[in-house]
Amino acid sequence: MKNLLKISSALAIIIGIVMIIGAIWGISFTHKNIAQEKIVTSSEASIPNVPLNGPLTLKAQADIIREHTLKTTGGKTYAEMPRQIEKLDANGKIVIGEDGKPVMITNTARDIWVTATALTTALHLAIVTYAFSYLILLFGLISVWTGIIFCFLSKKNN
Repeated sequence: MKNLLKISSALAIIIGIVMIIGAIWGISFTHKNIAQEKIVTSSEASIPNVPLNGPLTLKAQADIIREHTLKTTGGKTYAEMPRQIEKLDANGKIVIGEDGKPVMITNTARDIWVTATALTTALHLAIVTYAFSYLILLFGLISVWTGIIFCFLSKKNN
């Protein structure tokens, strides 16, 4: 039993240290890559006019991008808008084709959603990366603590 506790102690501590190092690297990597973009939250964001530097500012920026996109598209999401819309002339009247039907063109308002989705997905991915890294950090600390407890127990069983 004593040897099992010693081996378990060593493994738990080693694995915990590896997890802690990986978590710190993940947090650092995410922070560095966000900071290099020099993005500042919008003045209308819930956390206004600050550089993106952590999960809360990332969420604030993602939320305001969605809000602005909804305002621009009249409250409609990508899936709610038609792929094509009727072409309008300079006076705002529908252009009729030779066949007597309205001329249809690509709905460019949907393009706004493509850009907004790409941006918010990147921001949300960074939030998930922070959360995952902090979770791994917690598990690493628990593993090291467990290893220390096993070490004390192995000494107690002499």
